[in-house]
Amino acid sequence: MPSQTFHQPNSLAQAIAAERRDLADVLAGLDAGDWDAATLCAGWRVREVVAHLTMPFRYTQERYGLELAKSGGDFTAMSDRCAKEDAAALSPAELTAVLRDNAANPWVPPGGQPEAPLTHDVIHGLDFTVPLGLGRQVPGDRMLLVLDAVTSPAALGRFGVDLAGLKLAADDLDWSYGSGDRVTGAAQDLLLAIAGRRLDAGSLHGPAAARLLPNA
Repeated sequence: MPSQTFHQPNSLAQAIAAERRDLADVLAGLDAGDWDAATLCAGWRVREVVAHLTMPFRYTQERYGLELAKSGGDFTAMSDRCAKEDAAALSPAELTAVLRDNAANPWVPPGGQPEAPLTHDVIHGLDFTVPLGLGRQVPGDRMLLVLDAVTSPAALGRFGVDLAGLKLAADDLDWSYGSGDRVTGAAQDLLLAIAGRRLDAGSLHGPAAARLLPNA
């Protein structure tokens, strides 16, 4: 997908690079079966998630435009098709190397805020590390940046999840958002709920937790 020029503070750029390197380390330790495991992205295995995660580093603006046109301008359809095609064409080692080699890549999605790359990497990282049961915890400073980003006015509702009338509060970090019926849980679980991912029924707590766990 094309990128835009956006100045990122050194601390944010360092967080993005560190997250990509950490995820590359995780991927390097997976076995062949893990790469074919299901993820929190419906219909995608680990290899499709990583193919999507690395797409901005592998596609020129011209190729992005061509692929989007092939899918009739439907970004979701294009992403799904390209993730599956690229996952079949590239080996796990190649995908891992792309992520590691682009740790400092300044890509930002069109119209995205400076935190958008970190949000993209953290959420898709959780998409495969959580179902694999790896127990990886995103460092708190990065998680706080992402939680603030996905609940900012510019991003609120982007994932189609209605947070109106809810007060979200992490029980492992000093973070909260909103007002109303309280929903608590681990920061990572709250982020995944905001991003519309399916969670286990016991992941979140509070009288309105069911609103964020419709498929649990």
